[in-house]
Amino acid sequence: MIRIERSMTISGVALAMVLLAAPSALAQSADMTFFVTSNGPGKGADLGGLEGADAQCQKLAQAAGAGTRTWRAYLSTQAADGKPAINAKDRIGKGPWQNAKGTVIAKDVAELHGATNNLTKQTALSEKGEVINGAGDQPNRHDILTGSQPDGTAFAGPDDRTCKNWTSSTQGAAMVGHFDRRGLRDDEPSKSWNSSHPSRGPDGGCSQADLKTTGGDGLLYCFATN
Repeated sequence: MIRIERSMTISGVALAMVLLAAPSALAQSADMTFFVTSNGPGKGADLGGLEGADAQCQKLAQAAGAGTRTWRAYLSTQAADGKPAINAKDRIGKGPWQNAKGTVIAKDVAELHGATNNLTKQTALSEKGEVINGAGDQPNRHDILTGSQPDGTAFAGPDDRTCKNWTSSTQGAAMVGHFDRRGLRDDEPSKSWNSSHPSRGPDGGCSQADLKTTGGDGLLYCFATN
């Protein structure tokens, strides 16, 4: 009988600790203004355009307890069909942005695109507050879809860098960045969080399988605009 009571006491203490920790975790999530998606829509770089990508950010933020904010995917689009290009840097608000643990990524757009931003494997957390697999992990998922140049602007010219403005899961190419700032070489593109290399692969460059070929999984950067 003594053993049973002791067991019940220990269980009760453990439950109390969980209940006390839960509000703290929810509070952190509510203050989150930046995350890397834990998963993509599953159709490669066909995100349903910018609207579909934003919806993915909003859905994951909602599930994490931060759905009261307005979320946008860090993506550029290229000029096409009479429509002008859209720059990723113009879509994400003014900052500052912090991850699910409260660590500040950047205080504003200029710092985000400068040399002093705080984006690393340890800070580019998912909406769940988890570290995502990077270079050296299996599987590597460090390629993040951006379609952007290093300064956060869209690409000009005929070369596709957005998988047909995020509507193709076959032909095309998408510029990706490395959230862990690591690549095959010790150069600036390999260390770039938003403009490392175009996607490629046997399906045409934009399928889920193609993205996985070079170390990606169709993941996105999501920023709260408010």
